[in-house]
Amino acid sequence: MRINFETLTLQNFKSHRDLSVTFGERTQITGDNAKGKSSIFEAITWLLYGVDAVGSKLDPTPITYEAEETLVSLLIKIDEKNVLLGRGLKKGKATYYINEVPSKAKEFSELIDSLFDKELFLSLFNPSYFFTLHWEKQRAMLLQYVSAPANKEVLKHMPDEQAKFLERLLKKHSLDDLEKIHRENKNKKDKDYIAAQSRTKTLQEQLEKLEKPNLDIDSLKAEVSHITIQIQEIGKVTESAGETNRKINTLQTRIQSLLSERDRMKKDFQILKNEPIEDTCRVCKQPLQDESLKAAEEDKQRRIQEFKAHYDQVVAQRKELEAELAQLEYIDVSEQLEKIRELEQKRESLLHDIRNYEQYEELETQVKSAAADENATLQALKASIFVLDSIKAFRAKEAEIQAEKVQGFFENLSIKLFEQLKNGEIKPTFEIEMDGKPYRKLSLSEGIRAGLELRDVLSQQSGVITPVFVDNAESITSFKEPVGQLIISKVVAGQELKIEKEDAE
Repeated sequence: MRINFETLTLQNFKSHRDLSVTFGERTQITGDNAKGKSSIFEAITWLLYGVDAVGSKLDPTPITYEAEETLVSLLIKIDEKNVLLGRGLKKGKATYYINEVPSKAKEFSELIDSLFDKELFLSLFNPSYFFTLHWEKQRAMLLQYVSAPANKEVLKHMPDEQAKFLERLLKKHSLDDLEKIHRENKNKKDKDYIAAQSRTKTLQEQLEKLEKPNLDIDSLKAEVSHITIQIQEIGKVTESAGETNRKINTLQTRIQSLLSERDRMKKDFQILKNEPIEDTCRVCKQPLQDESLKAAEEDKQRRIQEFKAHYDQVVAQRKELEAELAQLEYIDVSEQLEKIRELEQKRESLLHDIRNYEQYEELETQVKSAAADENATLQALKASIFVLDSIKAFRAKEAEIQAEKVQGFFENLSIKLFEQLKNGEIKPTFEIEMDGKPYRKLSLSEGIRAGLELRDVLSQQSGVITPVFVDNAESITSFKEPVGQLIISKVVAGQELKIEKEDAE
């Protein structure tokens, strides 16, 4: 898109009561200081955006005289189409015109925005404007015309080991996601590794406090097994003897109980035998008849016979138990029990040695396992560190390639897009240099040349060609003609404002 200025008309704009400027391919504005050269410059940006040439607020009202209304109009040719724009200020109220038709502020700004981007237009129109923007905005404006290099392009410029590793990982995750995953893993493994080192050290110290038993563990276990068998065999004997001895004790207890019962029954029999037969009724105290006396006598005899039968039964049961007891012999197992105690003490001593041996072996195994875990954690930590280092290298190479692409736009300027921090990470930045000097340290003439080269790059990359206004052109003896209409402002001492235009032949 090509934008040309045709005619600019100023009415009561700052020092200009009534001024009309017709632009050519090259327009030269000369005159002494304070003759209104810069006001022509500012009138165009005020008309379009209500600001001065560097984007600041502007009061367009007359300086040395009074007027009811300020009005600026500009005929612009965009490609083959003309549009006449106007902006006025009357009693503090802004007015807008599109092709001489009064319009609302929103309609006017929407039209301007549809024609060209504000930041781009001002950067193309005023070679100094770009440098007033924040560096992030400058960087974004320039990089929008440069695509980031593809992953494959970056990887082929990296060391093989890093490139192959990243290439495999990038099939599953983006670079940003990989960084998040491995940064989190690195932080976790850092803590895990410290804990693993501490565990290994603690176990190793415990192991060093123990003396490794110099034992034939298989022989000890075999001996323990043999002693256990001996104890079991003796136990069978003592268990059998115990049953016999328990039976003897039981028989003796039962016999003694029966003897006691026999002695008691003897006493009870004498009482029963000597029991008198009552000849009177216990209830009514009347003498008993013969039949009643006979019945009482018979009852006593019956009870005596029953008592004798039970007595004989107790005696017979006792004799039976005595006969059974006579067949049994008490077995003394004290020697066997003592032997078992001796064997158990020996076995316990052997088991103590075996436990010490196994404890040492277990601790030794734990030390080896802890050392293996520590090494595995370290390897996982190193893997994440390697990925993060590879990502840093990738971003550094990506930045380098992208910077080379941007640098390829320029002949005399150097563009710095990134800086590498001490930890190896790449941080976005933006700085323009000429002959090794940053823009802020350039002289006026160097700054103009730098601005013209930069705006030509923006024009070429964006495909937008606008007029360019070079103010203070007297400070620069020569410069490369920029793309688009050229408007030059020079200070000529003692001269009134003069505007000259040249058209292409």
